[in-house]
Amino acid sequence: MSQRLRETFAQARETGRTLFVPYVTAGYPRREDTVEVLLAMESGGGDILELGMPFTDPQADGATIQHANHVAIQQGVYLEDCLAMVAQAREQGLRAPVLLMGYYNPILAMGEERFVRLAREAGADGFIIVDLPPEEASDFLSACREHDMSFVPLVAPTTADERLAVIAEAADAFLYCVSVTGTTGTRTELPPGLGGFLGRVRKVTGLPLALGFGISTRAHVEQAGEVADAAIVGSAIIAAIDSGDVDGCAERVRAYVAEVSGHEHAGRLRTGRDE
Repeated sequence: MSQRLRETFAQARETGRTLFVPYVTAGYPRREDTVEVLLAMESGGGDILELGMPFTDPQADGATIQHANHVAIQQGVYLEDCLAMVAQAREQGLRAPVLLMGYYNPILAMGEERFVRLAREAGADGFIIVDLPPEEASDFLSACREHDMSFVPLVAPTTADERLAVIAEAADAFLYCVSVTGTTGTRTELPPGLGGFLGRVRKVTGLPLALGFGISTRAHVEQAGEVADAAIVGSAIIAAIDSGDVDGCAERVRAYVAEVSGHEHAGRLRTGRDE
């Protein structure tokens, strides 16, 4: 398990604070923007950062993130580039844990152990692999444990209690709880019954729970904090990038994260220099 993830959740538990987990697709809007956007998400109040690894068929994602994947792939952004971006962000002072989120086929093509090892060397902390069920992840899980990396499985409201227990056994840091059955994307309101859903998950694990899919406003984050330990925001980050000139995208992301996370006074955008 990643030490950075362990410490991040432990500190939040001590203070009773809901962690904020923003997502961005590597290489969007341009490959040269990704490191700056990662630093901006942390500066704005991101506690754990998700970096999406572009994939040709991101079936769990809605139109917004699908478009970001398409643009990144058109620019030739692949797994090696994602790892290089993490390494560059660490070199520029990024401290927050980083989770690489994506799909299994490119990882299999690179080689599971090699991918996990290189990700650790780059400074990543774990993985969310959308289409890799725990029952088929034994080799990948072994590589994660060998290199002290975390595997974060997903559960949904439709997941049966018996399967929840199986999935929970594969986790070591936290579980990603999908708020709705469907794809990612912003929504006006979060669905009812989240307390009951997360209550079922808590019966099978003592690990922290993060809630994602559909979260985009400060009110959503506060609502998520009533039942979960962390709130995950993805599509709304992409929307913030798209809401103005590309050269100002990192500052818009920082401002959006500061507003929605509740860290309005987190400070101005870091440049990677000591000031």
